[in-house]
Amino acid sequence: MKLLWISAILAFGLDQISKYLVIHVLGVSQFKPIDVLPPILNFRYGENRGINFGLLGDGTSVWALIGIALVICVGVLWWVIKHPQPPLARVSAGLLIGGALANVLDRLIYGYVLDFLNMSCCGIDNPFVFNVADIFIFAGAIGLVFFGQEGSPAKKKPTKKGT
Repeated sequence: MKLLWISAILAFGLDQISKYLVIHVLGVSQFKPIDVLPPILNFRYGENRGINFGLLGDGTSVWALIGIALVICVGVLWWVIKHPQPPLARVSAGLLIGGALANVLDRLIYGYVLDFLNMSCCGIDNPFVFNVADIFIFAGAIGLVFFGQEGSPAKKKPTKKGT
């Protein structure tokens, strides 16, 4: 469980620090974007009032989105406790939980999730922005798929000898 908590705290902290630095220190806003490595990486201000890519952003209660995120966090935590997982799965669960809780904190403070990362390439202009927590959520979910185990293997029944 220690790996889960360490990775969750790191994911949460790195997301919140990155948002603070980019939005408040560098001053990225709707009127002041920053081209970091154009066109591949740009800082563009975004307010995500929905889920990924702004889906469900119109009319969905911020409290409903917070509730869904918390239920998912509790569900993943329960699953890891109930079915002991290998180290990489525990780290993945921590990344997912830490990232989700960082976005929950944004919703509690601002009423939306602060996004600032924009990536485009090869003549494609990507209009979407995301944040570091989204990276951790995605990496954690993929990690759980690849490294998670459904549960402990079924115990073998002893076989009768001599029959």
